[in-house]
Amino acid sequence: MIEKRILVPARLRHPPASGWSWVDRRFVREHAERLSREAMLLYFFLAAVADRNGLSFYRDGTLAILLGMTMPALLQARDELLAHDLIAHEMRLTQVLSLPSPGQRRLSEPGQGPMPLGEILRRAAALSHSHQERSAP
Repeated sequence: MIEKRILVPARLRHPPASGWSWVDRRFVREHAERLSREAMLLYFFLAAVADRNGLSFYRDGTLAILLGMTMPALLQARDELLAHDLIAHEMRLTQVLSLPSPGQRRLSEPGQGPMPLGEILRRAAALSHSHQERSAP
């Protein structure tokens, strides 16, 4: 049995102040236009199946089949949602987060769950660049 634990306690979802849906209307106004169709589909699915804490534990293969996506498309969609700070994810456990405040973004830190590949590459490039500057004559 999968142990369900809240990944980001500070970002538990709460019903929106206006409207009746579990999906905050701010998602459509502030985030949807920057996401691919696959990322939006994954977000809405995760929001629909999550428990009261935003947690779900569908396997990647099951998600891909249910959403009609290839595995690479599913992984790309999840990376988009992680990059936009809309979900937290660890092996077989996903938490739909409360929407970040406008202009704010939670940074993934070591030990705080996986980082999107793009963030890892950006940090590696920055380290490499600073190392080259220090070793230049």
